[in-house]
Amino acid sequence: MLYKHLSDVTEEELDKLLDRTGELMDVSETVSAILHDVQEKGDDGLREYTKKFDKADIQAIEVTPEEMEEAMGLVDAELIRHLEIAAENIRNFHAAQLPEKTWFIEPTPGIKLGQMATPLASVGAYVPGGRASYPSTALMTIIPAKVAGVKSVVMCTPPGPDGKVNPLTLAAGKVAGADHIYKLGGVQAIAAMAYGTESVLKVAKIVGPGNVFVTVAKMMVRDKAEIDFPAGPSEVLIIADDSADAGMIASDILAQAEHDPKSVSVLVTTSAELAEQTNAEVKKQADAAVRKEIVDSSLENAAIIVTDTMDECIAISNDFAPEHLEIMVKDDDSVLEMIENAGSIFVGNYAPVAAGDYASGTNHVLPTAGYPKLYSGLNIHHFLKYSTIQKITKEGLGSIGETIIALAEKEGLQAHADSVKLRLND
Repeated sequence: MLYKHLSDVTEEELDKLLDRTGELMDVSETVSAILHDVQEKGDDGLREYTKKFDKADIQAIEVTPEEMEEAMGLVDAELIRHLEIAAENIRNFHAAQLPEKTWFIEPTPGIKLGQMATPLASVGAYVPGGRASYPSTALMTIIPAKVAGVKSVVMCTPPGPDGKVNPLTLAAGKVAGADHIYKLGGVQAIAAMAYGTESVLKVAKIVGPGNVFVTVAKMMVRDKAEIDFPAGPSEVLIIADDSADAGMIASDILAQAEHDPKSVSVLVTTSAELAEQTNAEVKKQADAAVRKEIVDSSLENAAIIVTDTMDECIAISNDFAPEHLEIMVKDDDSVLEMIENAGSIFVGNYAPVAAGDYASGTNHVLPTAGYPKLYSGLNIHHFLKYSTIQKITKEGLGSIGETIIALAEKEGLQAHADSVKLRLND
């Protein structure tokens, strides 16, 4: 773990910390081959790659009602209750994001301009498996789509070697309201949703996180299905002063570290004492970590940086553009006002990233690797499209007619100009 005062951090160390796009390594050749095979072979290609990568023989690609019933029976009723609590909070938050469906303004008599929001026809939600199951991601990807009014929401998630999906993930898909659930992971799942197969419905947009292969696959199918944004290994940056608690900060660093060996955790603080305490706490808590091997690998990417001023902390954060940003300072509002780039922001000592990951209601599907400079985290607008509307009377057209005609003729588009002249001279 990098542990230094900002003045001692080398340019090479800073560049490594700030440039995480290298995680989206070039695997395009492998991804392209799988996409092509699935497009050509359909269900047979899906079964072939599921056997190769997940070690599972699957005949029925879609989860059957019997499999769903079996899964629900295997999940403790108390866990179902907690899924429903989280689902309700997620549903309420995203419902609050809904825009007015249709609105109009009248800037000039006879001209009414407006906008109409309509949901996408279909959405595919990718829910990772791999190192762990993520039922929470099923809630985060499916519920906002349903709140937006998307009629067909499908979910893809990889099966285990027995050909079955984790029961809790299936339960989450059911609670969230998925219309179809497919036993598919990796590039082949993205291909299936983008192109459609005999068993899998083609969708208009694919959302959800995944590994580098999934991310590259999403980026490569954008001519067939839109996507949310690129997303790589999880990351957190914590801005703290001497009012913060070292044990809490360390626990949040480890919470990110246990995701993936390539996860990134950073503390920037004005307090050398807090930095020292946090460093000691991280080592102590890491020794007792359940996923110790993953945590130890991830901590090689971690950093604790001491600065002279809070402005320096904020500048580092804005350059880093973290997926998750925690603010643990006395005057948190003043810091919050200066934040420009972050996927999701957690303010105060009692707002750990885990709250947003599971149950507060905000979405945990977020851009990483500096992409918060360009993209917003998953939200209701990802599932809507907008059409502009114009209601124009003859009087209204007359008020802008000369302008339209002049500009159209200047561009050499006489028919455009004539379409206005005809109406004004009738």
